[in-house]
Amino acid sequence: MEKFIWTSEQVALPQLDYSLVEGWISDVAASHDRILGPLAYVFCNDERILEVNRQFLQHDYYTDIITFDNSRGRMVSGDMFISLDTVRSNAEGLGVEYAQELMRVIIHGVLHLCGINDKGPGEREVMEANENAALDMWRKIKCDEI
Repeated sequence: MEKFIWTSEQVALPQLDYSLVEGWISDVAASHDRILGPLAYVFCNDERILEVNRQFLQHDYYTDIITFDNSRGRMVSGDMFISLDTVRSNAEGLGVEYAQELMRVIIHGVLHLCGINDKGPGEREVMEANENAALDMWRKIKCDEI
């Protein structure tokens, strides 16, 4: 069974070095004392993520990522829908590179699977700190590849 599945619906698959991204995701999971089970990433547009949000979560709004958790114990596993439209608009709104925001969202889902939440009091700050630590790991991996 494959550990990673990368697919797209109604958008082009982002041009990434997927083997490098997979190693990074594995390293981030390990840093949280987790092992990887199957992870499926589905890149889509705003209309598709809105459809998923309405159908499965009864939410009527756009979002950058929806994570479905299939984890068991220390094994992280799940399906993640990522709206590339929202990633792009968030990057523009934050004044950051699209590629950086995409990596943040990709790891955001894994951090949820590791048990980190972002909805309760103080949780958003914990999530952001973990995202930043993971992005620091990514930057180091990218520098080592040059």
